[in-house]
Amino acid sequence: MSENQNLLAEQRRALILDEVRRRGGVRVNELTRRLGVSDMTVRRDLDALARQGMLEKVHGGAVPVVEASTHEPGFEAKSGLEPTAKEDIARAAARLVGPGAAIALSGGTTTYALARQLLEVPDLTVVTNSVRVADVFHVAQRTSGQRQGSATVVLTGGVRTPSDSLVGPVADQAIAALHFDLLFLGVHGISPEAGLSTPNLAEAETNRRLVHSARRVVVVADHTKWGTVGLSSFATLDQVDTLVTDAGLPAEARAEISEHLRVIVAGEPGEPGEEAVED
Repeated sequence: MSENQNLLAEQRRALILDEVRRRGGVRVNELTRRLGVSDMTVRRDLDALARQGMLEKVHGGAVPVVEASTHEPGFEAKSGLEPTAKEDIARAAARLVGPGAAIALSGGTTTYALARQLLEVPDLTVVTNSVRVADVFHVAQRTSGQRQGSATVVLTGGVRTPSDSLVGPVADQAIAALHFDLLFLGVHGISPEAGLSTPNLAEAETNRRLVHSARRVVVVADHTKWGTVGLSSFATLDQVDTLVTDAGLPAEARAEISEHLRVIVAGEPGEPGEEAVED
């Protein structure tokens, strides 16, 4: 990490979190030296990250949080994690969608942010197993009325998970009969060995169906998802076409992922563009 007193708090905390995860722990005095900030600033950053459940404070420093591979946070808990990164990713991902496209959005807080960015794209057909995503479109239509070009939303049905996704045989059967141009997929974890994973077995099967029904698969995931492994894998990196992530993803991880798929880093100068998919 380079010394920079002008780093924004969120950038500084992302660097701290990356260092903790990469090294398995870090001391306060090391962080003050590397970041060029005061001891008090580092301790405030560690307090904030600990409250979010991103790391565990110990005497003199911090260590990673070790969670069970079956632990699945609720939607509200996940909404408070990396909000700026998720909005940046959502804006970048929305540029991949053109008028008239048939798209699918999986459950998750990043796909929820993406749904809000897609409200002005006309004539979309949106397949989703997310109650929250469907609500974004339904609320917009109730508020502004059913205007020409409003999205057609297909909610799959199924059993609700803690993250407000609908999974299980009903969802799987509905998805299996459909075909869409683009799938935007939120993930619990992404790694070279495990690929894409989730702590929920039923959600893993539903996500497999979504991947199978899509012409192209776009994963929307902030940098904290890298290296996380849930209980069940549902796709390899080679089954993904594009990863849209944020600038917090380390250069080594970008290089490793780029061997398998295209990486778009949201918010960076020269952010790659791509022709939008249209019907």
